[in-house]
Amino acid sequence: MKASKGFTLIELLIVMVIVGLLASLVAPQMFGKVDDSRIKTAQTQMRMLETSISTYRLDLGAFPANLELLLSSENERWQGPYFPEDIPVDPWGNDYVYKMPGEEDRPYTLKSLGPDGQEGNDDIYLRK
Repeated sequence: MKASKGFTLIELLIVMVIVGLLASLVAPQMFGKVDDSRIKTAQTQMRMLETSISTYRLDLGAFPANLELLLSSENERWQGPYFPEDIPVDPWGNDYVYKMPGEEDRPYTLKSLGPDGQEGNDDIYLRK
């Protein structure tokens, strides 16, 4: 008899099943890390915006009516730009939501609408 070189169909199927099981266990954890990093990126960007908003308030005595005022203004006391580049979008491609006056008796609210881009579901707030 001639010795065969290679794998049988059964061996290949067993290896494919094992790889599939491993992928089903590891993949959800890896995709969860991607979501965590996006949330942390959004929080970091909002902290940078918070610093710019606070500096604007120190110079002009009031919070900006919108985030675009951090980049340019006609006010004579304006000493900006208060943000080094264009106002970023959140990691999911949506604009940050800035409301002045803010929710819950706060001077302003700054939040990301999160992965779904819808108000109220997975919103990420800047919390102090």
